[in-house]
Amino acid sequence: MNQPISADAWVATSLGDPVKVLERQTVEVRPPGPNEIRVAVQAFCLNFNDIDIIRGRYTTLPLEPPFVPGMESVGVVESAGLGAEHLVGRRIVGIPVMAFGGYASYAIVDAATALELPDWISNTDGAALHYPFHLGWFALRERGRLQPGETLLVHAAAGGTGSGALVLGKALGARVIATAGSDEKVAFCKELGADHAINYRNGDWVDEVMDLTYGRGVDVAFDAVGGDVTVQTFKCMGFNGRHLMVGFAEDITLEDGDYLTPRPIAYGNFDLCGVCLVYVTDPVAIRRTLGFNWPARSAGLDAHAQILELIRTGKIRTVVGAEVGWEDLPEALQRMESRLTTGRLVVTAGA
Repeated sequence: MNQPISADAWVATSLGDPVKVLERQTVEVRPPGPNEIRVAVQAFCLNFNDIDIIRGRYTTLPLEPPFVPGMESVGVVESAGLGAEHLVGRRIVGIPVMAFGGYASYAIVDAATALELPDWISNTDGAALHYPFHLGWFALRERGRLQPGETLLVHAAAGGTGSGALVLGKALGARVIATAGSDEKVAFCKELGADHAINYRNGDWVDEVMDLTYGRGVDVAFDAVGGDVTVQTFKCMGFNGRHLMVGFAEDITLEDGDYLTPRPIAYGNFDLCGVCLVYVTDPVAIRRTLGFNWPARSAGLDAHAQILELIRTGKIRTVVGAEVGWEDLPEALQRMESRLTTGRLVVTAGA
């Protein structure tokens, strides 16, 4: 168990278009180090950040080819490093170390992120519940302080992250207004339970949101898009509202952009809330070394228990847009980048 192991993997041989640069290869996966586990991967989801990493435009995690992308893994713990031995034999969902390496039949996962899956959760649902619902829970409950009866605006609500926020927001008792980029996606949002759904390509969606709130604005906005969508959303925020800056699907370089000005925030009397979810063993050490505030593993375990209970009792369900065959992974990333997908794309590893 302390030896390297061979794995089937999708490898980024250079930076660029995933369809052109990803190659299926056999790679060597090292033994797990302290507080790490090696997982026999059974499934994983595809993420927009994977595309940004493969294209070389994600400056938070710049990688030099060749490397194995992939930010999530579901599978059984095959071996463990010091401090994580209790996880051996458990089926978990977690984040590979440094958020890459997941597109493989074995992956090294950060034990602080490992969350056990009960027998009644399938591999597909285990993959699909992880980031949407954990991110949604952290964003809506912890950062947004969403209360029953409040109005929640969810952008890109038909996508992998947005669909999770929509479903979870309804379960938490919110009135949900969803935006999406086509009439088909609008219909999909309504099927998921949105009280109102708007095609943002048709007319002025800001005016429509304000009409739906009788001019008051929304209490919470879940914004994983960034850019102009963020700026326009400021016009929709109600008094004491909470705007959740969750991601930058419009363009990852907006992370370091200068497109925001203080005036609409200060005069709008709403909160602008950063949202970045990584469960860690020692939040204080992360704060001192990186300058980031990340939640503790204990918070993740608590959230996981509550999310599983919501699923078990039927109050929420995972949103799986498609189950992707192993050999179809590059083309699935291409469809995602072209905004042709809904919900989560789940890959069955080694198929």
